[in-house]
Amino acid sequence: MSDRTTCGSGNKVTRKTRRHVEFRVRRGKNSEAVFRVLRFSRGGCPRGVNGKPGFWLNLWLAEIKKKEGNNDLKPHLLPGELVICEANMVVKYSREDSLQRGFYGKLICTNFKISFLSAEQLLDDMEQPYRNKLMGENDISLLCVDQIFGVYDDKKKPLLPGAIKNKIPEKLLLYCKDFRVFQFGLRYSKEEDARRLIRGIVHHCLNPTSLKCLFAFSYVGTAGGLKVGPGAAEGEPPTLMFETKIDWKVELERTGGLLSNRIISLNENYSISTRLPQFFVIPSFVSDDDIKKYKGKGIPLWCWSHSNGSALMKMAAPPVTDDSTSQMDKIWSERLFHALGEMHPLNHMVRTEVLSTALPTLQEIQASYSRFKQLFLMDNAADFWESDIKWLTTIENANWLEVIRQCLKKALDIVECLEHKNTSVLLVEENGCDLCCVIASLVQVIIDPHFRTITGFQSLIQKEWLMGSHCFLDRCNHLRGNDKEAPVFLLFLECIWQLLQQYPPAFEFTETYLTILSDSMYIPIFSTFLFNSPYQKDNTQMLGEDRGILSRSLKLPTVWEWSVQFENSVQALFYNPLYIGKPKARNNKRTHRVKPQRQMSLPSSPSYHSRPSPKKGFLREETDNLIKTFLGKKISRWTFAAEDPPADYRLFYENWCTKPVDHHGLLLPLHNGPALKVWGQRYMRWIPEVQILGGGSAIALNKACEIVDEIKILQTKVSERMLKQQPNSPSNDIFAPFQQGSRLSSTFPFGTLRRQSIKPRVPVSTNHSMSFGSMENLPDDEEELGLL
Repeated sequence: MSDRTTCGSGNKVTRKTRRHVEFRVRRGKNSEAVFRVLRFSRGGCPRGVNGKPGFWLNLWLAEIKKKEGNNDLKPHLLPGELVICEANMVVKYSREDSLQRGFYGKLICTNFKISFLSAEQLLDDMEQPYRNKLMGENDISLLCVDQIFGVYDDKKKPLLPGAIKNKIPEKLLLYCKDFRVFQFGLRYSKEEDARRLIRGIVHHCLNPTSLKCLFAFSYVGTAGGLKVGPGAAEGEPPTLMFETKIDWKVELERTGGLLSNRIISLNENYSISTRLPQFFVIPSFVSDDDIKKYKGKGIPLWCWSHSNGSALMKMAAPPVTDDSTSQMDKIWSERLFHALGEMHPLNHMVRTEVLSTALPTLQEIQASYSRFKQLFLMDNAADFWESDIKWLTTIENANWLEVIRQCLKKALDIVECLEHKNTSVLLVEENGCDLCCVIASLVQVIIDPHFRTITGFQSLIQKEWLMGSHCFLDRCNHLRGNDKEAPVFLLFLECIWQLLQQYPPAFEFTETYLTILSDSMYIPIFSTFLFNSPYQKDNTQMLGEDRGILSRSLKLPTVWEWSVQFENSVQALFYNPLYIGKPKARNNKRTHRVKPQRQMSLPSSPSYHSRPSPKKGFLREETDNLIKTFLGKKISRWTFAAEDPPADYRLFYENWCTKPVDHHGLLLPLHNGPALKVWGQRYMRWIPEVQILGGGSAIALNKACEIVDEIKILQTKVSERMLKQQPNSPSNDIFAPFQQGSRLSSTFPFGTLRRQSIKPRVPVSTNHSMSFGSMENLPDDEEELGLL
């Protein structure tokens, strides 16, 4: 038999080529058609030997059309979810450079998400034990889409509303806020379907919209307006929601602040202010008339009480007034700070922290994060290795870790006042709902071990962020097109992650819990991250005109109802098996990394510590003038400025560092440059090049679960032998090992068993042009193709 044969198009292929092409056509999980395309030309199409469409292209298209006739690819739709547009014969590309491989399938856009459906990947999703009930691996929430690009003749151009008129792009690129990057080929789709699909995606992802157009209201409305999740059948979850006076009383009794503070219900039905919750806590000396007069502005709100008598409070700066009322404001200010000082039984000093002058502005935070996130949005492996050369420089120029360091440092200053100097602290901000939330929450996590548990942490977010009227709707830019976007809540989660990495046994939750919590911000179902204030939440949920009928039955689920998203097996990943629930005298010995990847922290260079102070923005200058008016010379004896550091601050910090770490007590964050790291699981979980198969922190956590599981089994056997009881049936423990460690990757549970690309041995500039020139140059082994 001859070594060469002729295909239907006249193209000659060798036995070696025929073997590999036949492998491409027949390999798959179902016997009908092949959806894994192992080699494309530039446009994503199989080519003949001479680079022209030939026999294998015709066979590929015939199989696609055969499968298309059997319309089994149906999306999983939630209640209230409607398909808006769709296109068949769409190719989802992988991130490879030399071999543009991918899956054939259907791309749809609904009023909730963008979803890619493929027969082979649907089978993969069914085999994945750790999945979200609401979102699949190939689903993208409309709120999660950050940028959209079209590829025209190998040139990437941003797609904006109204930009698609004549020519449609060959590829569609979607950059997501959770750092996924999707590439879809549209060459073989019907032109009209592709145009309608692109217009629909761009319109629903980028066009400004209204609050009631978000999917949450369609979802709850179709479900009958009833609360879903464990709270409906099993009573309210243990997380304190702080929507009633009882929750506030429980927290006051727990912290010992009931004697010097009182719960206010004056704002019930939001009759006084729409920026305050219906129930909140203020110092006892503040009268109801003061609240009515200032409408929450200039009124100190209680956050937390220390056992030594000091307290943490926050306050929105009072509005700027004219000369006729400035004298009255000064009198109120003097009385306010005098009364705050008298609240403490021993120390009458009150420290005022004006956060707008001590920390970066929201505009600077947003600009820093925008620069930082570009480091992780990569189209292919070549972009990754190219960025690897300037990794540390890019991180330092982004200034994101510096923003985190400043927040940790400021929280440390306040902790020193509360813990060491027994001094009450009042946080002041223009609106009291952004940086006040970050610092107040961070201080409480550092001091109070209750907030390092899952229920305590969730209660803290409810108290400081939800009831503190943080503008989630504006800061997350859910409605698009506003200039108020800033990752304030994400900044808080970043600070908590730094603490978690420094003191793992002190936290009941894992970094997976924090990562999933950050992802849930862009799922428009939960009320937690959809509104700017409790007032907006309570007054927007009414779908009908008769609010008296719907006000009690309609309630959006909260993100804390985790059973809406995950099964119990996935929720078990939230719990830290290394958590210590009681004090221990031994030092915490942290393990080194299994495999050195990129350096995840900045070097201890002089340039890092000598960064210029942030420039003043327009909000800061206005607040500075406001504070000068508000804090006059008459009350200077009751306060000291935040710019005057205590003389024994370093002594306090160094003394604490010399003692054994009490994981159930005070935790002081390490805030110098080398101590801060990049949140690898959140930012790099979708990048195959950084994954460690069978290694990383996930493997260490899995090993800890195995050890905990063995200890519990031994304890059970000892108890049975001592009490001479019959063996009990095995129970499902939350610390059961995930699965075999060899099948896990360092990004588990997000990037299990993903293929790792090999670092190019040639310059990156020439790597873009690397490809198998012809089908005769294909690798001999399937292993070389990266399929095994």
